[in-house]
Amino acid sequence: MHWLEQTLAVTLVNLRSLGQRLGSSSVAVAGFAGVVAVFVAVLSIAEGFRQVMERGASPLTAIVLRAGSDTEMSSGLERDETRIIKDAPGVAQGPDGAVASAELFVVVDVPKRATGTDANVPLRGVEPGAFAVRPVIEIVEGRRFREGRNEVIAGRAAAREFAGLEVGNRLEWGENAWEVVGIFTANDSIYESEVWTDARVLQPAYRRGSSFQSVYVRLESVDAFARFKDALTADPRLEVKVLREDEYYLAQSEVLRDLIRILGNLVAILMAVGATFGALNTMYSAVAARSREIATLRALGFHGGPVLVSVMAESLLLALVGGLVGGGLAWVVADGYQTATMNWQSFSQVAFSLTVTPGLLASGIVYALAMGFAGGIFPAVRAIRTPIVVALRGL
Repeated sequence: MHWLEQTLAVTLVNLRSLGQRLGSSSVAVAGFAGVVAVFVAVLSIAEGFRQVMERGASPLTAIVLRAGSDTEMSSGLERDETRIIKDAPGVAQGPDGAVASAELFVVVDVPKRATGTDANVPLRGVEPGAFAVRPVIEIVEGRRFREGRNEVIAGRAAAREFAGLEVGNRLEWGENAWEVVGIFTANDSIYESEVWTDARVLQPAYRRGSSFQSVYVRLESVDAFARFKDALTADPRLEVKVLREDEYYLAQSEVLRDLIRILGNLVAILMAVGATFGALNTMYSAVAARSREIATLRALGFHGGPVLVSVMAESLLLALVGGLVGGGLAWVVADGYQTATMNWQSFSQVAFSLTVTPGLLASGIVYALAMGFAGGIFPAVRAIRTPIVVALRGL
């Protein structure tokens, strides 16, 4: 209890004197805040990208690709193969038969609204069953495209980020002219970054004959996936790869997420070096200003432990304030900011919103506290190791 009382008394005196060192303390807080703001803002890109890839994807939906393919872009399936896939056990049945859609996936050049530079926007050719396979799709403006017509519908995120996707506009892609007839939402998922049309119109426009690249099917139940997959992989007529929709899109986001996390941590570490040196300077100055006071306390019988704790408490408090300020700044500036970036596995643009989560804010504060600890430990050790006689000479 005696040690605890000493620690509390010295720490309170130390914190009360912060106002006398407001200038240097503010510099340390600003350094911590800058590091945390950049750290959280950069990682919010990866978090927003991850969320848009996962939203709307369901374990009730399966994707079938050519064996050995990692994405739809590198896959290829003939019409007869798509029919075998639709007839497989485990596929849900609707009024018009199997709830499934054989699809094409190409990219088209559409200028970004912000810069005017062309970007690769996904153009997906679908069959009528696509809307039953993905029940999250909802037309919010205009109407669905009509079969056999050069009509497209655009995802809301794509229409927001890229120019020319307004209802009624006409665009030249491939060998055809296309009319935008509707805008759809998809629970803020990756499908909102796409433009959809009739697969049988898209095939001749891009000289794909009767081929497709993937088949999306709605399963009877989550447990039906194993039965569906086993039936297809065991069929000698097929060489296919079967994935759950949610697993497929989670894997699609890994490359960009890992890259952003590596770069974000690298930038934060480089900035943290500067912030930590700033904290060291601040705490060394604080210890130097209070050296005689600390020596007097030790001469009166105060132990070194309470003095060390008081110095560390100041450093950690500055770090906590900086972490809170930096996290709040990142949340105000970055959270909800809408942008688009390249999905390096499909080489197409994905529109999404930066997302600052409580987990990212907590990580930023922990990062700040780590810097505060590193910036305070050496001055704290110096404070208790300086001989009392040397520190009292200035009296």
